[in-house]
Amino acid sequence: MSRRLSVRHPQSPAAGWKSPRTLIGMVSLAAVVVMLAATTLFGSGAASAAPSLPTHLLTGYWQNFNNGAKSLKLSEVPTSYGIVAVAFADAVPSRTGAIDFNLDTSVAGGYTETQFKADVATLKSRGQKVVISVGGQNGTISLPDAAAATAFADSTYSLMQEFGFDGVDIDLENAPNLVNMTSALKKIGSKAGSGFVLTMAPETIYVQPGGSYLQLIDQVKDLITVVNTQYYNSGSMLGRDGKAYSSGTVDFQTALADILLDGHLRADQVGLGLPASTSGAGSGYVAPSVVNNALDCLTQGTNCGSYKPAAKYPTLRGAMTWSINWDASNGYNWASTVGGHLASLPGGTGGGTTPTSPTTPVPTTTTVAPTVAPTTKPPTTQPSTGCTGLAAWSKTTAYTGGTKVKYNNHSWAAKWWTYGDTPGANAQDVWVDGGAC
Repeated sequence: MSRRLSVRHPQSPAAGWKSPRTLIGMVSLAAVVVMLAATTLFGSGAASAAPSLPTHLLTGYWQNFNNGAKSLKLSEVPTSYGIVAVAFADAVPSRTGAIDFNLDTSVAGGYTETQFKADVATLKSRGQKVVISVGGQNGTISLPDAAAATAFADSTYSLMQEFGFDGVDIDLENAPNLVNMTSALKKIGSKAGSGFVLTMAPETIYVQPGGSYLQLIDQVKDLITVVNTQYYNSGSMLGRDGKAYSSGTVDFQTALADILLDGHLRADQVGLGLPASTSGAGSGYVAPSVVNNALDCLTQGTNCGSYKPAAKYPTLRGAMTWSINWDASNGYNWASTVGGHLASLPGGTGGGTTPTSPTTPVPTTTTVAPTVAPTTKPPTTQPSTGCTGLAAWSKTTAYTGGTKVKYNNHSWAAKWWTYGDTPGANAQDVWVDGGAC
């Protein structure tokens, strides 16, 4: 479920290399999720003081590349966006896990690193937070071992110091390594202190019950500022009530957000991620008014669809969009409509000024117990052995990792939780062919 229809602007190694930064590391897409109990391996740790934020806010991604969306300098981002994620960091050769940031100097008709750093400072002076985003559709970051985790932590913190970033956004579109990513994020948080901003934008599949991102969230919840799940470019998924919901609806946003709110995160750590326009995603675009209805449903219990949240969450943080640039291409309709609506939510702050024009890997099959056990219990099919007695695969049944089914006269084993992915023909590559039955 690849989320971003955006083509990175190519940069030559010579143009991208910054010799003062010894940030070196070329990483692979594959990441193995090691499922271990949180209290045994990680410990709870002391919670960091949260950065100062409005009650409700918008998060948006600023594109460091040209792909047909309106090109902007960072200082042109309107104050409607309380958190601005710079997309994206780059892996550099030789040291696995290390990242760098290479400014595309062609954006907005010409941009220098000096100007960019000054613009980061400008946004921060307005009260906006700026984070460096790691991952995206073409992201190639993984942390296969402890050395890579250290490299990631050290290089990320170095970028924060050099450019003035407030923190990091984890936007990996593959399953993060649970042990090493947890270690890395805790190291960054320890270095950065109380002002550290940590955001995440997982795909829906990874925050289903038992999903790899959900397990990571449980380990670093004391550091998390906001998790904005991508409610687009997704097939049908299960809600907190165990029922399947289709994307592009209020129910899809509210029923899935309620999973995060089921003991995993506080309401102020949860946001709704949607594309700013039809150009921003392959599927799942909804009108900004639908996003507002979902926000109303979750915060006040009004304007819901058929799904009724388990509780009201008046401090829900807000919403995220891909991208600020696509929103600008559409006259900032998304920020104006959704951002403008935030002030009407309980707590009544957020949204900034109404913009007009710019101002200037494969998981293992062992399940880890979450820090707070959720009540969500999706329907599953129990594994069987051999070909005899295997249940036929069904598109309306959810399967956990290790489950075996029969399909097209072959046995298939699920690598991790899956729903609606056809054995032998699924983009997630979730099914392993066990041979003819």
